[in-house]
Amino acid sequence: MRRPRSTVGASEVSTAGTPVGRGAHRTPERISDMSDLRSAQWYVGDDRNAYIHRAWMRRGLPASAFEGTRPHIAIANTASDLVPCNMHLGEVARSVSNGIHEAGGIPLELPVMGLGETLVRPTAMLWRNLAAMQMEEMVRANPVDGVVLLGGCDKTIPSLLMAAASVGIPALVVPGGPMLSGTFRGKPLGCGTDVWKLSEDVRGGGLSEKDFLASESSMIRSKGHCNTMGTASTMGLVAEALGMVLPGLAGTPAPDARLLEGAHASGRRIVEVVGEGLTPQRVITEASVRNAIVALAAIGGSTNAVVHLLAIAGRLGLDISLDDFDSVGADVPLLVNLQPSGQHLMDDLFRAGGFLAVLKEVRDLLDTSALTVSGRPLVDHLEDARSWDHDVIATREEPLQEKAGIAVLRGSLAPGGAIVKPSAATPALLQHRGPAVVFDSIEDFRARIDDPDLEVDEHSVLVLRGCGPKGYPGMPEVANMPLPRKLLERGVRDMVRICDGRMSGTAYGTVVLHVTPEAADGGPLALVRTGDIVVLDVAARRLDVEVDAEELASRTPDEATLAGCAKPERGWQRLYVEHVTQASTGADLDFLVGASGHEVHRESH
Repeated sequence: MRRPRSTVGASEVSTAGTPVGRGAHRTPERISDMSDLRSAQWYVGDDRNAYIHRAWMRRGLPASAFEGTRPHIAIANTASDLVPCNMHLGEVARSVSNGIHEAGGIPLELPVMGLGETLVRPTAMLWRNLAAMQMEEMVRANPVDGVVLLGGCDKTIPSLLMAAASVGIPALVVPGGPMLSGTFRGKPLGCGTDVWKLSEDVRGGGLSEKDFLASESSMIRSKGHCNTMGTASTMGLVAEALGMVLPGLAGTPAPDARLLEGAHASGRRIVEVVGEGLTPQRVITEASVRNAIVALAAIGGSTNAVVHLLAIAGRLGLDISLDDFDSVGADVPLLVNLQPSGQHLMDDLFRAGGFLAVLKEVRDLLDTSALTVSGRPLVDHLEDARSWDHDVIATREEPLQEKAGIAVLRGSLAPGGAIVKPSAATPALLQHRGPAVVFDSIEDFRARIDDPDLEVDEHSVLVLRGCGPKGYPGMPEVANMPLPRKLLERGVRDMVRICDGRMSGTAYGTVVLHVTPEAADGGPLALVRTGDIVVLDVAARRLDVEVDAEELASRTPDEATLAGCAKPERGWQRLYVEHVTQASTGADLDFLVGASGHEVHRESH
């Protein structure tokens, strides 16, 4: 293969490759003869099947496309008018396509399932695994040698990475990027985070409904995903920390011309990646996942990254567990001053030096062996990185917080683990003891939370159950429960909240979430009663209910608790509930854990 010159400065990669999953055919570590291309199995030959494959694909492609000399690259595009954060990815795909063609490859756009976080009911998380499975099967079934993954909105990049890990052909990610900052009353609006703040101000009497609605047209200023350090921003950056994005590209705002430049470079690079046999198994390793955990803490990233990284690691059989998020990331300082843990927004981070400038501050905590899709280790790309605004990217010597990583809690209320994000919490509430106020479902919560007669004060602990992977189903973002109106009117703005569901990456507050086992899976959360004393001690990593163990074991869930858990009878929801694992292992389907490789042994005709 004549290898074109790279526009990204990739060096030769190590030949110490790792085979794909069980029963898989390994992609060659380096393709020297393009007849080794996977797509050649479809197109090269004189038999009837090769004839059919070529004939039906001759829609303007040159004869050289079918000679087994040019890699066929799928552009997996999650764009959809119903995924507003990804609507611009068609334009990004064209730049990727141009880069692939320029480097000698054959670009082939492959629309795949996209999930709009703000629109899909009951929760986009219900379909993350389905999106990953659909993507995996379509890549495996088709004659492609590599794939460029276009995602942006929360679940799209995780599902694409899960699929790429399972199918095991060369791949890289192009994140769609955040929107620009809108303003309201002269101040920047944080997409998502300010929705929570403004809506609480309305309920507390500090903002009129008219003014609240007036802010709506200012919230979304441009194409792109949320501009806070929510899940979409987090997963774009985490994908780069994993090594799956060309270093320096993640976090580029969606309207910025440099995103299209980076997309073009990614298109060129994927052709080389195919030639080098640089599969996700060689890039996403235990070392790179640990680097991602360090990055997650330094940027104050979304708690949703925990469940997504665990799912990705599970597809690859990596020795990564929930406890690694605490042991690796808990002592990492918070360096990025972005909402919801700080003040600024994503275009400020890009202006201030971007993600590589953040990583440079914690370079000593990174594993130097972890490769990227550039073919070089992640740390090799940090030399020229620099922070231009220390109010946005703090120095290691003067961090925003000394220890800001995800804390993993265990105890009688969460024997399988639960998590909390200290950087987004009220410090005084990280050690708290108070009576539980229990809600059996989100509907129960909404019906009662503003009842003037509800026995609740600022010392109470709000407990919401029936919101886990099985119980909802799908594990919705409802854990950051709105506070009781009567407390908001008194100026209370945070309380301890506990839930077996998730919360938006744009959310904030002292919220304990991902409680495992969930109530619907027999967890002790189903046995808690209003008035029980709950103890949260983040420093000690404890979450307990002060009920004698024998008494707790003797309790059974009441009818209201059981009624709050879903029991779907058909379709995807039934399959999901029967096979989904708990949050502590990634909430993947049990039969999708691990990889199956890319080989297909049977012909279609």
